[in-house]
Amino acid sequence: MTRTGSSFPGESARPRVLCVDDDSAVLGGLRDVLYRSFDVYTAASGLEGLEVLRRDPDAFAVVVSDMRMPGMSGSEFLRAARVSAPDVVRVMLTGHADIQAAAHAVNHGQLFRFLTKPCDAQELMRACAAALGQHNLHAAERVLLEQTVHGSVDALVEVLALTSPAAFGRGGRHKELAGRLARAAGLRNWWEVEVAAMLAHVGAVALPPVTAEKLYAGSELTAKEAAMVRRVPAVTRQLISKIPRLDGVLRILETYRATSGAEGDVSPGPIPAGAHVLRIAVDYAELEAQHSSASVALGAMRSRDLYDRGLLDIFSSVVGVSAAPRVHEVSVEELTPGMTLVDDARTRTDQLLVASGQPVTERLVELLANLGPGQVREPLRVFKDADRR
Repeated sequence: MTRTGSSFPGESARPRVLCVDDDSAVLGGLRDVLYRSFDVYTAASGLEGLEVLRRDPDAFAVVVSDMRMPGMSGSEFLRAARVSAPDVVRVMLTGHADIQAAAHAVNHGQLFRFLTKPCDAQELMRACAAALGQHNLHAAERVLLEQTVHGSVDALVEVLALTSPAAFGRGGRHKELAGRLARAAGLRNWWEVEVAAMLAHVGAVALPPVTAEKLYAGSELTAKEAAMVRRVPAVTRQLISKIPRLDGVLRILETYRATSGAEGDVSPGPIPAGAHVLRIAVDYAELEAQHSSASVALGAMRSRDLYDRGLLDIFSSVVGVSAAPRVHEVSVEELTPGMTLVDDARTRTDQLLVASGQPVTERLVELLANLGPGQVREPLRVFKDADRR
C-alpha cells in the first residue's frame, strides 16, 4: 500500500480515498488527479485493498477499483469491501466490455457509480466529490440517529430508574461499563451496546413492585413470581421490537446471556461482540455491588469460563486493578451529579428510592430533595466519579 498527500499539525484531516488496480500506471494517474483533494492510498490487488480496509474500516470515505484484476475481480473486491467497511462509498472503473456487469453491480447496491475507461480527469474528480458527499450524508444521518435514539432511551430509562428503582437501578452502571469497554475494544456499534445495557431490564416493568424488589434483593421468589421473572426477557423483546432501528440492540439482548452456553441459553446464530461486552459489564456490576474490589471482581470472573478472554483483558485495563476508589459519605443536600451511589438510597421506613450503582443526575437530586428533610436515610455513601477513572 502506498499513500500520497499529508496533513500538517493544526490542519484538518483530509478525506481518504483508496484506489485499487493491478496496473501501477493507472494508480499513478488516479493519484495525480485526486491528491489535491484527498489523501490517496493505493493497493495493487483486491486482497491488498481488503487488508487496508479491514485494518481501519472507518478511515476511508471512497474506494475506487478497477473491474478486471487477476485473482479477485473488482466486483468481488467491492462486494467484500461493502462488508468490511460498510460506510465507504464504492466507485468502479470499467471498460466498455464490462458495462453490463458494472450496471448489474450498481443495481444490486454494491456501487455508488461506475466510470468507463479511459476516464476524463474532471469526470473522475466529480464522481469522487459526489461519492464524498454521499459518505458525509450517511455519516451525518448515522450520528443523528445514534444521538436521537441514545438520548431518547437515556431519558426514558432515567425516569424508569426513579419510578421503579428495583428494576432499573443498575442500568446506569451497566451502561457506563459496557460503553467504556465497547469503545476501548474499538466496536463500531458501541452506542448499540450502551442502549442495550440501559434497556436490558425494560421487561421488568411488568413485574409487581414487591416482586421486583425481591428479585433485586436476591430474596426467594414464589413459584408464581419465578414464572413472571422468566417472562421478563420475552417482554423486553416485545417492547424493543416496536422501536425502529434497534435491530442490533435487540440482537445483543437476545444473545448476551448465551455467550457461554453455561446457563442453558442457546443462540440461534453468531453472537455479536456487543453481547460479549454486555455480559462482562453486567456480571462485573453485580460483583461490584457486593462491595468487592476491582481485583476481587475480576479474579472471580477470570475463574469462570463464561467470557471472551480478549475482551476481559481489555476490560481489566478499563476498570483497573488498583485499590478501590474512596467512598464518601454525604447528605442529600451535598449530593451532586458526578457521583454514583454505593448503597441503596432508602427512606427512614426502608422503602427503596434509588438502587445502588445509579449515577447521580439532576433529576435524582430533585427527587430526593422533594421528599423533605429527614425523609431519606443519611448519610448517603457515594463514589465521586473522578476517583474512579
